[in-house]
Amino acid sequence: MYEEELRPEYHSYKIYLCEKMRGQEPAYSIFSISLKNESYGSVKILVDQNSFQIMKWNFFLAITMIMLSCTNSGKDSDQNKDSEAAKFKEGSFGYDLNFLKKYHKDLVVLGDDSSGASVLIVPSYQGRVMTSTASGNSGPSFGWVNHELIATGKPTPHMSAFGGEDRLWLGPEGGQFSVFFKKGTEFVFDNWFVPKEFDTEPFDLVSSDRLHAKFEKTMHLENYSATQFDLKLNRDIRLLNKNEIDSALGITVPADLKVVAFQSDNSLTNQGKKAWDKKSGMLSLWILGMLNASDETTVVLPYKQGDSTKLGKIVTTDYFGTIPSDRIKIDNGKIFFKADAKYRSKIGLSPSRALPVLGSYDPVNSTLTIVQFDLPAGAKDYVNSLWKLQKDPFSGDAVNSYNDGPIDGKQMGKFYEVESSSPAAALAPGASISHWQRTFHIQGSKEMLDQLSQKVFGIGVDAIRM
Repeated sequence: MYEEELRPEYHSYKIYLCEKMRGQEPAYSIFSISLKNESYGSVKILVDQNSFQIMKWNFFLAITMIMLSCTNSGKDSDQNKDSEAAKFKEGSFGYDLNFLKKYHKDLVVLGDDSSGASVLIVPSYQGRVMTSTASGNSGPSFGWVNHELIATGKPTPHMSAFGGEDRLWLGPEGGQFSVFFKKGTEFVFDNWFVPKEFDTEPFDLVSSDRLHAKFEKTMHLENYSATQFDLKLNRDIRLLNKNEIDSALGITVPADLKVVAFQSDNSLTNQGKKAWDKKSGMLSLWILGMLNASDETTVVLPYKQGDSTKLGKIVTTDYFGTIPSDRIKIDNGKIFFKADAKYRSKIGLSPSRALPVLGSYDPVNSTLTIVQFDLPAGAKDYVNSLWKLQKDPFSGDAVNSYNDGPIDGKQMGKFYEVESSSPAAALAPGASISHWQRTFHIQGSKEMLDQLSQKVFGIGVDAIRM
């Protein structure tokens, strides 16, 4: 009987070699290897008595090769983690869920087992809805997830673009009341920084169950004019059921369509001792959603028609320069905006032109997306986020859409955004303002999506194409 025990770093191996000779009966050599309490089984090797010594050395050579390969198990462990994500096709909800599990142990998943609708939330990313699906783990993942950045485990200097289809920021971004630029700095990218409080710091998870999750965060901010803000944010995310979906859309969604819908309710409270006003600056709640783009995705924004002398211009299009005419179209109360992640551009509607709904159609993936948001009647003061000192810092947009694209050969990702904002928060100490946004992703046959689009937008899906 031969026994040898080897203990390389982090690993333990036991090798048993037994020689049993009964006349002409073959000998048996049996070995067992254990690695981190995982048995790799046993193997029987038949040898005759004369060749046993030779086979024994060959046997140990084979074992040596096994042990050398196992010392790379640290790398294998990482590969095993990667294989968890690989169990599902890239682009599926299960793939993103398993990927995010590797880096976040605090994931919150809202889900309806009967329908397959699920929503994935990361508290560490400010209670952000990272993605959702209408058809279980194997179904498509609608939110854009920046796998490359998340895998580094490191934030980036100006903005940590982790992705996510419903994240909470505070406006304004630019101007004399901006919270993204320090006092006295020039309004250029080198000086632009998303405050860490809603870029990299986690929100506190207050409670959660299968259908909703609540978060909160207290913070201190200072704007470009040196105004101090002590505030509290509350965030409640809910997965909507069939009755709530039908009620919100004002129709009965056919059972043959796959649907996921969720709503984020957000509130901002002034916890300081001074009121927020137009003289010192005000904040706003700003919801942004990064969604996966296809080469044929088009955003549709309905708008109020009427006299431009009373309602103002229809749409702002020059955030990043002029948008080519083949990428935007204004037609009979609808704005169509190419959202293929191939050309960086952005559009926005003022509160006098905005309607509380926008959406997109992706014919490649047979997906109709509808976004509803809070648009208080009569509210006119919205923060202006243009990167300059402004004559009217409260003439901003109520709703926006952004299309990503390459800049100097580099690109953040293949996504587009839908955004909505609350009015400027003129809050006395202890007072609050709220804002909600509701997202629906609907998949099915073109014919059924066409009927739904007609009811929600007044046009068929073929019209929502550029």
